[in-house]
Amino acid sequence: MERISRLVGSTLARHLLVAALGMVVVVMALTAVSDFRRFQLAEMACLAIAAGGLTVLTGLNGQLSLGHGALMAVGTYTTALLLPDRDASTPLVLVVLISVCTATLVGALVGVAAARLHGPYLAGATLALAVAVPGLALHFRETLGGEQGIPVVAPPPPGWAEDATYFLTASDLTPRGWIAFLAWSTLILSFLLLANLSHSRVGRRWRAVRDDPVAAELAGIVVGRSRVSAFMVSAAAAGAAGSMLALVVRLAAPGSFTLALSLTLIAAVVLGGLGSLTGALLGAALLTFLPQFVTQIGRDAGLDDVRAAELAPLVYGLVMVLVILLAPGGLFGVIRGALTRRRARRALAARSVEASTSTRPDPDSPPDEQLTDPSGDHRTATTTEGAPR
Repeated sequence: MERISRLVGSTLARHLLVAALGMVVVVMALTAVSDFRRFQLAEMACLAIAAGGLTVLTGLNGQLSLGHGALMAVGTYTTALLLPDRDASTPLVLVVLISVCTATLVGALVGVAAARLHGPYLAGATLALAVAVPGLALHFRETLGGEQGIPVVAPPPPGWAEDATYFLTASDLTPRGWIAFLAWSTLILSFLLLANLSHSRVGRRWRAVRDDPVAAELAGIVVGRSRVSAFMVSAAAAGAAGSMLALVVRLAAPGSFTLALSLTLIAAVVLGGLGSLTGALLGAALLTFLPQFVTQIGRDAGLDDVRAAELAPLVYGLVMVLVILLAPGGLFGVIRGALTRRRARRALAARSVEASTSTRPDPDSPPDEQLTDPSGDHRTATTTEGAPR
């Protein structure tokens, strides 16, 4: 029992160290780029938060969801309703927590309904969620704003954040930089919680249900409860992502939460590496910056704006096909495989050097003893009985 406690403690300490280093990198990066890049990085953080929750649901528990864009919409609209203008007195932390709880409640309802579904049936049920939730904004247009949506007024950066930024970077903190910092702080906190949860007893139950539900049930695991809990955790991450997205784009509109968003989240998980939070981050980065990069290449090649924009989905599809065919483990799987092979080569080289060193004769050891008679002739010593003396 003590050994398990030490193992859990070391895992938590390692995750906390990685989170602290990540926060330092985020602060340095956000202070070194322009406001436009901060906006892109904030969008990437929102996409990565939702993709991290989806990779826990699909990669660890084996449930395929096509409705996570709808769960993000729940978090976005909750934040928009709580921050309608600058006179809103609700603290921002409380707004985010309420958005996460609302999305978690919706995820629990969907998880209970989908606990007995598998494969395409579960995908179909969540697909219905992705189609139905944006339509609610059109039906309740008086409350949810209809097609135009609800504007979101992001709170200004607090005084302590402005003072800390000026003290560390000798520059003023812009509202866009403050929102990007909030988005990345939420990303690091959510990944820290998801990573520790994945390495806990709950995460092991999720993996057991994913690998063999019958064996997991025979081992005493309640399969339905495990699936519902995984869906709730994933929905909470989607709610946090939607809340941050409302602050980033400053609008909650149904056009932002179509089926394409849910498919984008799945693509981020597949491209980055299924079941890996680092893979979710890599997939989100690829889907955030690849379209603009490809569009710029098309413009440099002489294409007009429309054709250059149409080139991005083509390259995106080709990258998806190549990753599925050549790297089933995703981008993180490729990196992890390369590091594993490198460590194996180093270990093999170290064993070869050790083996050659152990078989090499020691120069300090005396040579084979030989018997020399007084006349100087060298004779081999024999101990066989009856040999001439």
